Amino acid sequence: MSNLLSGFKRKIRINELRIAIVGLGYVGFPLAIEFAKKGIPVMGIEIDKDRLRHIQCKESYISDVSSKELKSILKKGCFSATSDFSVIKDCDAVLVCVPTPLKRKNLPDISYIKSAVQSVVSYIKKGALVILESTTYPGTTDEELLPIFEKAGLEHGKDFFLCFSPERIDPGNVKFPVNKIPKVIGGINREATLRGAEIYKIIIDKVVPVSSARAAETVKLLENTFRLINIGLIDELAMMAHKMKIDIWEVVSAASTKPFGFMPFYPGPGVGGHCIPKDPLYLHWKAKSFGFYSRFIRLASDVISYMPEYVALRIQEAIKKSLKGKRILVVGVTYKRDIKDLRQSPSIDLISSLKKRGAKISYYDPLIPYLKVKDVDLKSSAISGQNLAKFDCVVIATDHSTLDYNFILRNSKLIFDARNVYRGRNIGKVVRL
Repeated sequence: MSNLLSGFKRKIRINELRIAIVGLGYVGFPLAIEFAKKGIPVMGIEIDKDRLRHIQCKESYISDVSSKELKSILKKGCFSATSDFSVIKDCDAVLVCVPTPLKRKNLPDISYIKSAVQSVVSYIKKGALVILESTTYPGTTDEELLPIFEKAGLEHGKDFFLCFSPERIDPGNVKFPVNKIPKVIGGINREATLRGAEIYKIIIDKVVPVSSARAAETVKLLENTFRLINIGLIDELAMMAHKMKIDIWEVVSAASTKPFGFMPFYPGPGVGGHCIPKDPLYLHWKAKSFGFYSRFIRLASDVISYMPEYVALRIQEAIKKSLKGKRILVVGVTYKRDIKDLRQSPSIDLISSLKKRGAKISYYDPLIPYLKVKDVDLKSSAISGQNLAKFDCVVIATDHSTLDYNFILRNSKLIFDARNVYRGRNIGKVVRL
């Protein structure tokens, strides 16, 4: 063990470590709170004024951190948030957790990462560790970020250390909170990896070092590509089963009784969030630069992207007439059950598809009082017997656990169930995906 690493570990042991986290979203905010709960001073850096206002008012804006928990942490003085990158000058480790969207034609956009790292370089403390958590394509850490530091005259292994650790946050997952999800870490060199592992051991039960940052980047993409391809497969099988008059939900349930060699995936109106719709496309794009075209990734992505349109077609089929002028209520617009998150929500695309067919759309979601995304600008409707009876079709697009589905069933003329909430019930006015 080098003297530098030994000194770094000692700093952790005697609780002298200071951490900065750049980006206080669904990844960075829970991480900041976990470190602060362990008594580690954490400086959160966030350029979104609304998020900073929420923190100043001691109000959490994501489900994985309660306002009560935030108030307690702020009271202890272990966590503070600012838009000023200069606080990094006193920090021994900097975790970068910023968005990585896709541009047009599915090209990765790492401008947020590069901008954040440029700011980090301006203030970094000598010998500090920098860990990128933002999902990206293999090679980003050593091909894009390392040169930014080197261009500033900083030498890796002496002036700073650089790693990649893929985020694995699953919003709303009570069984697997951040500290229970094993953490993969890969650095530019072995010492960087070891330093990164020591950081995460403070808050996470199991840390998994890998040989390089490039390997760590690919781990995340493999995880989400696995899910993308299997969801795309079951979506395609659902469309096929409908043509063959086979209940796909019954088939999946029966197949799930096999105790080995099978993992159930379920069809739906599409896939939302940041990870599954976008992450595999980073790998698809990078592979093309090596002369390799990933057919599975492209096909699965195309199938899943088509699902909102397919559901709209199925609704039209269920109504047995043109959708023009038909009143349709979409129940649930978040991308995931019980999570207040609209990122890439398939419900938004479904609403757009229904509107293009001339339908008059309303929606209800207990978590989203108003909806202004893309071409959708609506207020949440009311769920009442009188109101439900006005609609030609009610679409279960997101299956929030707080909804009274029996009430919806009793008071609706026709229901299109895209989430199988009425499983095992042969009801004439319910049409399942």
